[in-house]
Amino acid sequence: MRRLAAAAAFAAMFIGLFVAGSGVACADEYPSRPITLIVPFPAGGPTDTLARLLGEAIHQSLGQPVVIENVTGAGATIGVAHAVESAADGYTILIGNWTSNVGSAAMFPVKYDLLKDLVPISLLTATPLIMVGKNALPAKTGQELIAWLKANPGKASAATVGAGSAAHVCELYFEQQTGTRFQVVPYRGGAPAMQDIMAGQIDLMCAEASQTLAYVRGGQMKAFAVMAKQRWPALPDVPTMDEIGVPGMYISFWHGLWAPKGTSPEIIAKLDKAVMQTLADPAVRKRLTGLGAVISPPSDQNPAALAAFQKAEIAKWWPIIKGANIKVN
Repeated sequence: MRRLAAAAAFAAMFIGLFVAGSGVACADEYPSRPITLIVPFPAGGPTDTLARLLGEAIHQSLGQPVVIENVTGAGATIGVAHAVESAADGYTILIGNWTSNVGSAAMFPVKYDLLKDLVPISLLTATPLIMVGKNALPAKTGQELIAWLKANPGKASAATVGAGSAAHVCELYFEQQTGTRFQVVPYRGGAPAMQDIMAGQIDLMCAEASQTLAYVRGGQMKAFAVMAKQRWPALPDVPTMDEIGVPGMYISFWHGLWAPKGTSPEIIAKLDKAVMQTLADPAVRKRLTGLGAVISPPSDQNPAALAAFQKAEIAKWWPIIKGANIKVN
């Protein structure tokens, strides 16, 4: 009996060592199956476009397919919650932006903590917001626009793409910083808002700059100022808010990559390395810059930089959102 017990104990120890060793091997071999990239926005939008481009390149870098899963609704909070609740094994990651990973959690009743329940991987790209308007507006410059709005308080209309969206918050911020006032008109998306500006049905919009690029270049609407420290390379003739006399007014439509809390540092490092390789690829850079995106410098393509940036964005924008008492439908 003692011999049998000893043999059983030895077998158990051997199996335990084998399983443990297999676990280490599996971690070393990550990824060994497809990775799901959650996009908390509908297909066809700027975040989805970036996700698909990034997914193709990461597939080449890591050798496993990246499956795009659009999980939408409730201001992107459903998609973020899905990522938070996923297994922390590196096979489910999240691409997010200002709306999903800053703005929405200030308005919707969420059960997660953006800074505690997700692990940052990398800061990807940013596109500034830009104030555009219909061609029939009498103002030709940013300074003239502010003067015209002050002379006509409450008369101008400005489109948004939903309560608490970056466009909405940008317009509230613009009013605060310039001492102007206008009517906010909600739209279901950027495309119909752009159409109404070109048709002269609405006066203004603080829009993601890439949405406006073709229309501004085509002379179908005016661009007054970009909300960034530097001019936007895609429209270098459009001044910054600093240059038109409103210093420090910056808001960008930025993107980052996260994993569920508990994902191992080794897996995060592999994903970050794949992102850096992807964003350094000349073909990828050409496609992204062609879409108007500004790629984060290599020094910011890491978990620490994204964590610090997101924390600063939440500290900046949550008081503005909550102070405006924005209501969501």
